[in-house]
Amino acid sequence: MKGIAINTIRVGLVYRLTNFSETFDFEVLEALEEDNFQLKDLHTLERYELNDLIRYGMGEDFEIIELEEGI
Repeated sequence: MKGIAINTIRVGLVYRLTNFSETFDFEVLEALEEDNFQLKDLHTLERYELNDLIRYGMGEDFEIIELEEGI
């Protein structure tokens, strides 16, 4: 695993998650429970939970990186 650990994600910051060759850019809106967050997709403005993105496991390419706002 590269990048940062899930438990270092902070509300209000912007991140990019890569998993199973899919990439998601999102802002963290709220901490819901341990290692789960309410997210807002930066491209579609859709809201979802982090657990929805990692529901099927973490692939070999799993990575979370912090982005500068205004990508």
